[in-house]
Amino acid sequence: MPTAIAIEQITKSFGGSAGSVPTVGPGGGVNLKIEPGELFFLLGPSGCGKTTLLRMIAGFTEPTSGRIAFTDTATGAQRDVTTLPPNKRNTGMVFQSYALWPHMTVSANVAFGLTIRKVPKQELNTRVREALDLVQMGQFADRKPNQLSGGQQQRVALARALVVRPDVLLLDEPLSNLDAKLRIELRSEIRRICKTARTGSGSGSGGITTVYVTHDQKEALSMADRVAIMKLGQVVQIGSPSDLYHHPKNRFVAEFLGETNFLNGRVVADNPTTIETAAGQLISSRTPPAADVLCSLRPEALCLSEGHSASGLRGTLIETMYLGEIAQHTVEIIGGTRLKVAVLNPGPATLSPPGREVTLSAAPMDVVLLSRE
Repeated sequence: MPTAIAIEQITKSFGGSAGSVPTVGPGGGVNLKIEPGELFFLLGPSGCGKTTLLRMIAGFTEPTSGRIAFTDTATGAQRDVTTLPPNKRNTGMVFQSYALWPHMTVSANVAFGLTIRKVPKQELNTRVREALDLVQMGQFADRKPNQLSGGQQQRVALARALVVRPDVLLLDEPLSNLDAKLRIELRSEIRRICKTARTGSGSGSGGITTVYVTHDQKEALSMADRVAIMKLGQVVQIGSPSDLYHHPKNRFVAEFLGETNFLNGRVVADNPTTIETAAGQLISSRTPPAADVLCSLRPEALCLSEGHSASGLRGTLIETMYLGEIAQHTVEIIGGTRLKVAVLNPGPATLSPPGREVTLSAAPMDVVLLSRE
């Protein structure tokens, strides 16, 4: 059965006692509960502490304070792993740099962890074959790493982590060294593998509890069950990809998770909530946090129409960039703010020449209201 992870008031500071610098958990520590079998993402910009937090879960870095516990959901038994070394935690780690032995074959690389554990040869061979089949690399068992593509090497690294049947799988930006097309192809594959892999008990289903570190928003949106967005060592917001995208807590989350436009406004009426801006009015179904608000408008949520109308945001079309599947318009609204508008599957009629007067509108549910920071 999958394992649950509890992270309680974890902090990590580097440096001496006089000049220590908090990297994770300044001001109270990080608290997370990761559900059994969940594919959980730590997402944030470089330097936000996500990899340090992953290394503390793995045991490569010891916390300055706080507690990390693994719970076996089959028995309810909880293990405090805060100070345990990595080899006592039964975790599997996949690094950004693959870290395969160049002189060993694929099967020998995958078997390495089992050899260290002195697993009997017949069982070892069976488990290596199962792990390679799971990542669809069985036919390459006798090749050396330098005979494989980057994507194939990443699959081998994943098989090596899974073959020991860890309670928890930890992935540190595993796709960052691959080209864009291959990253897209491997997203669904890694999710499939994590959801079908066997855990430490060697029985049951539900997948393996996985913690995945990335700075790539598309990876998080397309793969995760839930995402924790981090900033300056703290968790800013946790939720499903859809919840975070459509219901960001603040400007940082809205801006980091995808592309959005920001526009200052003031609430001038209730039922419905009416926002007055320099370029016109917007209607929102969201509860305003204050009278003065920051409107977050996703490019794909904005509709563009020719001419100026009584409702919506009035502006001028500045440019149109045709990208095949979408057309990306730039509109300068009254007041000087420039907004991006994305039109899916654009036809010739949507590609108006620059300089035309236009009006932008959005459905009330797509007008997100945030506090001004």
